Amino acid sequence: MIWRPVVLVLAAGAGSRFGADLHKLSQAFGGSTVLGESLRNVALTPYACVLVITESVLRSLPVGLQRSTAMREIVAVPEPGPGNKGMAHSIGAGVSASAWADAWLVLPGDMPMVQAATMVAIGQSLKQNPIAYAQYLGKRGHPVGFSAEFYSELTSLKGDEGARRLLARFPSHPIDVDDPGVLSDIDTPQDLERLRREVAISSSAS
Repeated sequence: MIWRPVVLVLAAGAGSRFGADLHKLSQAFGGSTVLGESLRNVALTPYACVLVITESVLRSLPVGLQRSTAMREIVAVPEPGPGNKGMAHSIGAGVSASAWADAWLVLPGDMPMVQAATMVAIGQSLKQNPIAYAQYLGKRGHPVGFSAEFYSELTSLKGDEGARRLLARFPSHPIDVDDPGVLSDIDTPQDLERLRREVAISSSAS
């Protein structure tokens, strides 16, 4: 039987902490943008990808990246605001759109350093573990994966805590990976510059 996990790439947040005119996901990174690199890494896995995004973020992406996202399953969610339902709504929308999946890996779109091998390791672990997450040097990171038995819980999540309450309520299995990217998200311009420097150093050393 074919194992069919889906990677949910979450790209619907306001990114308000970044404090720039251009959304953080549309900032240049590597050979693309922050979101573009995240999607490129997912594309290196054998897993399907569902991109959960707002119309405004999608419009802010470079034209080339807009074309590439058109080849993926896209779930549009409401714009951030006072009545916004938060990350939980994004996860639920993505899971609902891929109800056929055997498991889901939740990956924030602002984590462009997560390696494809890490996603594959989490996806494979979900064959035996109902919840699994990437761990680097003892610290929990992303992606966090859920088997299909959590469909009802994932589609009924509420608030901006995402799936953290499920991790608190149910046993979860850490997967140790040699991938510091699982801890590296981008909330501020300083975060972005730090990761750009890391990429530059890694490129010059290779």
